[in-house]
This record gives sequence, C-alpha cells and structure tokens, in this order.
Amino acid sequence: MLVNNMRVITGIKDMRSVSKEARMSGKTVGLVPTMGFLHEGHLSLIRAAAGECGFVAVSVFVNPTQFGEGEDLESYPRDLERDTGLAEEAGADVVFAPGVEEMYPDGAGTVVHAPPGLTGVLCGRSRPGHFTGVATVVLKLFNIVAPDRAYFGRKDAQQCAVVKRMVRDLDVPVEIKVMPVVREKDGLAMSSRNTYLSPEGRSTARAVHKALRKAEEMVCSGILSADEVKAGMYKILNKAEGLEVEYIEIVDPETMEARSDAGANALIAVAARVGGTRLIDNILVSSEQWMVSDRRRGVGNDE
Repeated sequence: MLVNNMRVITGIKDMRSVSKEARMSGKTVGLVPTMGFLHEGHLSLIRAAAGECGFVAVSVFVNPTQFGEGEDLESYPRDLERDTGLAEEAGADVVFAPGVEEMYPDGAGTVVHAPPGLTGVLCGRSRPGHFTGVATVVLKLFNIVAPDRAYFGRKDAQQCAVVKRMVRDLDVPVEIKVMPVVREKDGLAMSSRNTYLSPEGRSTARAVHKALRKAEEMVCSGILSADEVKAGMYKILNKAEGLEVEYIEIVDPETMEARSDAGANALIAVAARVGGTRLIDNILVSSEQWMVSDRRRGVGNDE
C-alpha cells in the first residue's frame, strides 16, 4: 500500500524484497524499530537514519511477547494512519506494520534469551520475560529487513544494552546506533505511555526529571558516591505525592552492573509509577561532567 510516496508493508516476504532491492541498488539500509504511536523521540531516530542511510524502514509492531501479565498490551495506544504520516514527514521510505499472526504464525516457539546479568536487574526485576520478548522480536526484524544500521533511543538504556549484546554474541551484521533521550518541554522523557497521564499525574511525573537533574548537579559539584547521589534523588522523588519509586540505580551502561560511583560513563537510571503509568528515564554522565567534577575535587591540580 502507498501512503503518498511511502509504502506501507504488512508482509514479511514483501518487506524482504523491498529491502533487498534497496541494498542491490547500493543504498545503506536503516531500521527504526518502534511499537508505534510515534512521538518526537521516534521521529528524531527516523531523521537520524534518513541523514545517514539511503533507505529507511520504520517498523510499527506492538509486540505481545514483551508484555507481561496484567500489563497494557490491549490498551497500548495505536494509530497506524497517524504513524505513517509522521514517519513519511521524518524521512522514512517504508513503514513495516505486520500483524501478530504474520510475525508469530505458530506462536513464539523459538526465543532469544539475553544474559541474566543484563536482564535480571533494573526493569528486568519487575518485568520477567520482557527482554526475551524484546531480543526475539528485534532479531526477527533484523532478519526480515537486514538493515546496515538500526536506531534506538537511550531512554530505553537496558533494551539498548540487550540488543547490542545480542548483536555481538550472535554475530548479527548490524550497527547499533543509540541516540540521546528526547524530552518534552517540561523535561519529561518522551514516551507513548505519557498519554496515560492525567494533568495532575503529569505534574507529579516531572519529579523524575528533577531527580535526574539533581544527580547531575551533584556529580558536577564533585559528589560521586553512588549512595549519596541516590539519596539526593530519593529526597526529591519521595516528596512527590502519588509517585512510587521502583528503582534508582547507577550502573555501567553496557553491562548493567552496579557501580559504587557516578563518575564518567555511569548510567543513572530511574523507574517510577504515577497512578497506573510506569515511567523510565536516565542520564549518562559525560566525560565533560567528569572533568568538571575532577576540577571541583582538585583531581589533577598540581597547584
């Protein structure tokens, strides 16, 4: 099906054929995997892919295998017509929107298990099986589209780590591009689930970003103890009425192993619930912040 000049493909065979044609014509193929209901975070990934690749495919598939019992599979927002228009404007050449039966004709019999060290922490603690569903569907998309590059947002940092490890361990010839978190004007990390928030809930949810900003300030002021940084964040989050903290963790962004410090390349991650809405967000401590922290602590100062 054509939407203006962009194709919408629902069949695996057709998607493979179109992608193969693009590669044979010498184009670099980029893939942006999504569950649809696109927002500016997704669109930034599509634009990045369009800037680097000659052919961009955007998958729109609400993957049932990554939802646990009692989660929001049935209520997850869907609007394919809206998504195709936004994807085309951002530079996509194809939207791949298969049905569940197309992706799992006999159910999810064969699955991909990521290492427990990556999946048994952070979000994996409260969502058992989630990352198996993620790894499985992403590998299927890679096998169908055969992209040269795939684009993911760092808001889902644990997912990024799982995908990167899967690609490395299974020798999948795809370059993984992890792009920065995109935020609303009030600092809330963009997510399709933000639509669940009431006006009051949205106001409460801002505390998550405030806590991460506090962590950033502490690191830049020279406070690097993970325990101290987390304590400073809890002070802010515990004051937010109606917000329930699931975790605050400071980890290595590649291995998800806990760190005792919030120094260079530490991932400071938060998960919290506001009403029935689960929010995740994070910041990655940059080398520039680390250098500022070193100067504040007098590290490397010969005077």
